[in-house]
Amino acid sequence: MTRRARHAVWIILSLALLAAASSFYLLRPKPPPRLTLAPGSYDQLLGWRDDAVAASLPALLRSCKAFLAKPDGAPLDALTKSADFGPVAQWRAPCAAAEAVPANDDPAARQLFETAFTPLLAGNNGASQGLFTGYFEITLRGSRRRGGVFQTPLYRRPAEPARYARAEIEDGALAGQGLELLWVDDPVDAFFLEIQGSGRVHLKEGGTTRIGYDGSNGKPYVAVGRLLVERGEMPKEQVTMASIRLWMAAHPREGAALRRDNPSVVFFREITGDGPIGAERVVLTAGRSLAVDRAFIPLGLPIWLEAQQRFAPDVMRRLVIAQDAGGAIKGPVRGDLFWGHGEAAASGAGAMNASGRYYLLVPNEVAPRLVGR
Repeated sequence: MTRRARHAVWIILSLALLAAASSFYLLRPKPPPRLTLAPGSYDQLLGWRDDAVAASLPALLRSCKAFLAKPDGAPLDALTKSADFGPVAQWRAPCAAAEAVPANDDPAARQLFETAFTPLLAGNNGASQGLFTGYFEITLRGSRRRGGVFQTPLYRRPAEPARYARAEIEDGALAGQGLELLWVDDPVDAFFLEIQGSGRVHLKEGGTTRIGYDGSNGKPYVAVGRLLVERGEMPKEQVTMASIRLWMAAHPREGAALRRDNPSVVFFREITGDGPIGAERVVLTAGRSLAVDRAFIPLGLPIWLEAQQRFAPDVMRRLVIAQDAGGAIKGPVRGDLFWGHGEAAASGAGAMNASGRYYLLVPNEVAPRLVGR
């Protein structure tokens, strides 16, 4: 074999080995989601000195009231298995200190957190960047009886909630069981009510009622926005709640089929009094309540959020409280910010698509066993 031939063979073999190594790397399975925590300091929290920190205290005190009603040895959130965030007993002193802070006193509120809580940077296997979206309390038109334009049912939670997927339910799997809570006039509104988790319904019979999340069928949540991108119907940077609604309005038949591609269904209950009510069973606070994945983040936890809109220059840096959950909120670094009720809330929540990170603020007594996990 000539020198030139040997050189060619060597190049071919090298390229083959490189291709094999690249294929191995690409085909290597991703590690499962895992919450990792790194020590932080308040000096690292971007915007910490600028936030109206005291505005988060009413939300925190609602959470305190909820979990302090449990026995001292109970976990902060029994559904959170990612780490030990301390028994209720270790949260009593910080909650008592929060209750003593005067209303609207930002310096006192900052001092409370800086002296009683330790910030820990959350990550997914060490990667601290995650996705942050928004939700709001949507408004619908409905009736307590089926008739006229009111043909789309909102269902109460059935005895076997996990039995049927969306397509089966839409085809009548729950009909005739008396599970229809209300009937609304727009299937698109009903679909987005499931995504938001709570809403106000202006009734044909007069008055307004609140409805809230009461569980789901447990089927996988499939984001219809992602499907629209994958099918070439919409570029990724244009996917917002408003753009999806407009697409469905312009393509009613295709929109109905698209909704059926998401097998997840949410069930509702009627709420009396203040609301909306989050997964922690406390009233949510606009701009300060965050929906999280309870498998990794316990409800009631204060969180410092730093998020940058991905397709706009807006930046969000504020103290929030984990008080809700949702079928689309999955992973150690993932959040959905509650914006409130009304047109401004709908606009803000619908446009929120941010990349960012958050720090978990845990009592000083709890922090040592979490650092570096």
